Parts: sequence; structure tokens; C-alpha cells
Amino acid sequence: MTFLTVARLGRYTAAADVLGVNHSTVSRRIAALESAMSGRVLVRTTGGWEVTALGRRAVGIAERIEGSLRDLVEGGGQDAVHGMVRVSAPDGFTATFLAPAMTTLRRTHPHLAVELLSATQRVRQNRSGVDLEIVVGRPQVLRAYATAVCSYALRLYATPGYLAAYGAPGAVSDLAGHPLIYYVESSLQVDELDRALQELPDSPPSLRSTSVFAHVEATAAGAGIGLLPDFLGDADPRLVRVLDGAYEHPLAYWAVARDEGPRNPAVAATLEAITAYIASSAASAIAPSAAAAPRADA
Repeated sequence: MTFLTVARLGRYTAAADVLGVNHSTVSRRIAALESAMSGRVLVRTTGGWEVTALGRRAVGIAERIEGSLRDLVEGGGQDAVHGMVRVSAPDGFTATFLAPAMTTLRRTHPHLAVELLSATQRVRQNRSGVDLEIVVGRPQVLRAYATAVCSYALRLYATPGYLAAYGAPGAVSDLAGHPLIYYVESSLQVDELDRALQELPDSPPSLRSTSVFAHVEATAAGAGIGLLPDFLGDADPRLVRVLDGAYEHPLAYWAVARDEGPRNPAVAATLEAITAYIASSAASAIAPSAAAAPRADA
């Protein structure tokens, strides 16, 4: 169970806090497990500890033990959708789709605990810490199940006040005269998000952030022109589209689970709840037409 906690959290210190022990105890228990299994079960990476191929075997066994212990404590005959499911997703997706979808799911399955981890990054080859990952762009992964969840686009937005004060660009090239609000370029880990920036001219000094919600608020405060997901930009009454029809960068969200994930009732129910919620809100949230943000014509 110590190993499983480290595998999920990625850090000895975080695992120690959860387990109520100290860092050296966690380290000693992992060392004992590796000695018993005659090999490394964890390897250190820049993002924390990740499981090795041998560790993946141990994770599967540990999760079965965990499930058996839970059944022993909670008794039989309960809902198959129970236990814990961990989902990693970008901030915007988490707030707009994932949190409400999981709220609905838990009304039906109250014994299911859900942990949402916000992350805008490439899919991890060793998905030990989460059951389901939502990533931007089609993932290139091994030993995993991947399926498209929904499409969206990055578009340009500003406030009417900003455009009145500084002028509405008439072409993509005119953006060189406007501060562009987007991710911190050096922190971008997703190639598709980086390509969107490469399609635009260099921006003068501007406000950048690792948070998409900071992009929205900075744009709404008049800091410049924001490059935003359309499901966030169109839903914000403070913003209008800029260069509508002249620029958009289409993207898609994909869900990735370990090979055994779709066979896990909790993971399968989670994925179904996400797709059902998106389908119910797609007409207005993802494929805007009449409900789209007003257009800022040059």
C-alpha cells in the first residue's frame, strides 16, 4: 500500500503525509519491496516518481489487494461503481465539463470517490498516478486505451473597450501590434498548444500565465487580445471574438486510460459520464453558432 500511494502521488513526501509516516519509512518500505521483487519498481523523473515495467505489475496486484480489503470492510452486494477514480485534465476542461459530470456521476454512485488533478501536459507513458487522463491532441502512447472526447478551437477574444481604445485588427498580421495573452511559452508542454502560438506573429510584451483562467480574466480586464478555448471565450459576456473567420486553431480532447481501465467499472462509468455531459452541452458550449460570442469586425 505504501508503494501504491507513492505510485499515485509521485512523491515520497506526499505519500508519507497521507500514510501518517515519515519520509524515511516510505523509502525503507519501497526499498524492501524492490529487494523482494529483485528490481526497481520506481524511477525518478523531473515530474516525480514513475513506475517501471516491474512496478506496473506491482501496481496491478496492489490495486487488487486494495479492492479486496475495501470489500472486506464495506461488505458485499454493493454498487460495482465504487472505490476511487483519479482523473487528470487541463483546468478549463476540469471546470467546464469534468467537475459537473463527476457531480452527476456521484449522485448515481455515492460510494465512488473522485479526485480531479489539474494538469495541462503531455500524456504520461507510465500512468500510475491516475486512472484516466484528458489531454489535448491525439496521444501517442503504448499499452493504453485512447478515445476522442470532444473537439474545440482556440480563437481570439478581446473586450469591446479594448478594441475601441486600441483598434480591432483587420488581419492576422495586425496582431503584431497587440499584446497577446496566452501560456508562458517556456512552460508549454503540449505541442498542439505551442503550434497555435507559432501560427501568429510575435507579440509585444504581454501578460502570460500557466493558467487558462488567468488568460480569461486578463483578457476581460483589457490587458490585450486573448487566445482562448472557444467554450470559455464564447461563454463570457465580457468578450467578443476577434478576426472571427480569419483565425482559429482546431483542437480535440482525448481520454487515455491504462489497458485495463475500460474494464474497471468505475473508470468506464467515469468516461461514460464525461461523454454524456459533453454531448448534452455540446450545442452551446463546444460548437457555437447562434450562441457564439459577438463578432468584432474590422
